[in-house]
Amino acid sequence: MDIGEVYHFLFETMPGIGVLVGAGAVISIIVCFILERKTRKQFRNHAKTEDDWSLFDDDDEEENEL
Repeated sequence: MDIGEVYHFLFETMPGIGVLVGAGAVISIIVCFILERKTRKQFRNHAKTEDDWSLFDDDDEEENEL
């Protein structure tokens, strides 16, 4: 199997394109998992202060004020 056959399979056939899409999805999930673990480890002992903000908690505070 030479490079031309691999190129033809990956870029010119439906199963090859499926392999590329699947590999891209798997790599993206692995990178997201690694970055999430790194972030959680970095902020494990972070105490919440008034300067901290949350994208999802703002709506709850407005509902409680009404």
